[in-house]
Amino acid sequence: MPTSGTVHSHRLSWLFPFVLWLPKVKAGDVRADLIAAFTGAIVVLPQGVAFATIAGMPPEYGLYAGMVPAIIAALFGSSRHLVSGPTTAASVVLFSSLSLMAIPGTPDYVTLALTLTLMVGVLELLLGFARLGALVNFISHAVIVGFTAGAAFLIAAKQLKHFFGVDMSSAGELHDILIEFSHHITEITPGATLVAVITLLVGIEVKQRWPKIPYMIVALLAGSLVAFGLNTWYGAEYTGITTVGALPASLPPLSAPSFAFEHIRQLAPTALAVTLFALTEAVSIGRALAARGGYRIDGNQEFIGQGLSNIAGAFFSGYVATGSFNRSGVNYEAGARTPLASIFAGILLMLIVLLVAPYASYLPKAAMAGILFLVAWGLIDFKEIRHILHSSKRETGVLLVTFLSALFLELEFAIFAGVLLSLVLYLERTSKPRIVTLSPDPRLPKRAFSSEPDVPQCPQLRFIRIDGSLFFGSVAHIERAFDVLRARHPDQKHLAILAEGMNFVDLQGGQVLLDEAIRRRKNAGGLYLINVKQGLWDTLEASGCMEDDEARNVFQTKEAAIKALYHKLDKRICETCDKRIFNECRVNR
Repeated sequence: MPTSGTVHSHRLSWLFPFVLWLPKVKAGDVRADLIAAFTGAIVVLPQGVAFATIAGMPPEYGLYAGMVPAIIAALFGSSRHLVSGPTTAASVVLFSSLSLMAIPGTPDYVTLALTLTLMVGVLELLLGFARLGALVNFISHAVIVGFTAGAAFLIAAKQLKHFFGVDMSSAGELHDILIEFSHHITEITPGATLVAVITLLVGIEVKQRWPKIPYMIVALLAGSLVAFGLNTWYGAEYTGITTVGALPASLPPLSAPSFAFEHIRQLAPTALAVTLFALTEAVSIGRALAARGGYRIDGNQEFIGQGLSNIAGAFFSGYVATGSFNRSGVNYEAGARTPLASIFAGILLMLIVLLVAPYASYLPKAAMAGILFLVAWGLIDFKEIRHILHSSKRETGVLLVTFLSALFLELEFAIFAGVLLSLVLYLERTSKPRIVTLSPDPRLPKRAFSSEPDVPQCPQLRFIRIDGSLFFGSVAHIERAFDVLRARHPDQKHLAILAEGMNFVDLQGGQVLLDEAIRRRKNAGGLYLINVKQGLWDTLEASGCMEDDEARNVFQTKEAAIKALYHKLDKRICETCDKRIFNECRVNR
């Protein structure tokens, strides 16, 4: 029985999960997290501005959304590597929903965005408190691997414009981006491409030769120095190397969402849709990185962390934040060990915005693109993909559907498509329980049951084992199997089912057993159950099928069943049978 202290500790860790991991942080962890945080803070500078522009918000709101929300999500979530903040998908969803209600960039639009963010946070928090985090268990490993690989390709594709210095739109899915890029391929800027390639190559070389050195920072510095040298020597007008540009130097100011009933009513459907999408995206990314890092996340705690982060964001000039694939991937690849990396990243981002923001004009977008190419490559788990392709056709199908959906459909739809296919395949598999014919094998000790086809069968009694549950989805398969047995083996009027492989029987499954028992009884036979588990017995009784005398032929051991069933056999047939299937056959000859 748990003590009051244990219960108190459990409640404390649920409300404040950081009390579990924070005391275990070592000096080496802090150093690694600081390096990863610095890289992540640098990466979010251009991305935050871009995401805010996509969302129809003032540019600085993209940076604000990566500060306080990231810190809160890290403190109250369960992932070591997940970094919350603005994302492309969330920004697009927000813009498509709110642009119909207000003009993007206006105070009214910002107020609606803050209100939507608060509503999403409250819904996420309620789902976490309701312990509905188990919903993420329906996201199979193949879905995670396929989704991660698809998102990696999208990350790289969306950086093509900066990698090659092309003035093009990077909106849409992979095929849209590639088609758009093909129209601008003659406009490739050699200077920007050179900077991106050098950044990429330096990152690869440092990672392979000196894995302990923060290769992303080294690569970013190398690309920036090359860009600075080219621009100084030839001039930015000639090289075409664009930089991030000066950023506003201010901390996130306090903000106030609207509590007007009309606004809440208008935003309710959007808030629900954004909540489901944001949670799925955050937990999917968290699970993907946890699988790579060798640990597990708590779905309920992650829901709570995401909810609190968005509630905080609504009051600190942020907008809808969720798990960011870009920043989380950078965080993982940069060597983060604990959630402190995300906390440090949020704090460093504030300091950078205050102190270094004007100098962001020296940071080339091409170098950023090279870094994100490295991140994208690191997110593709080639080893696990090969394992899935060689081990399971079903899981391969799930992986490919998720991967292709991520490439050519909406990113959030890829997760839903993978989960839906996983459930369909699972139901299809469980709807066809394996049915194995058994018989006592004289070659085995104590004449143990065997499924070998050459083992003789009793001409009057058939033993089968059902490996699976009898529920509404599998009753048709079981009924067809019973019909086939009666048609092909009419003389085997008695049917004994070894039930150790059955864990559950619902009302329809129980009715199938009862109907079969009645049919065989009318034909001077019977239906019998052997090795019935207690849990199965309870569900059989609850379904009502055990109340009928026809279904009360239940035995707890095979030996007891054989002794009882032998006396039910037609002894005239036994006298002409020379197979001697059971020990009783020899004794009574």
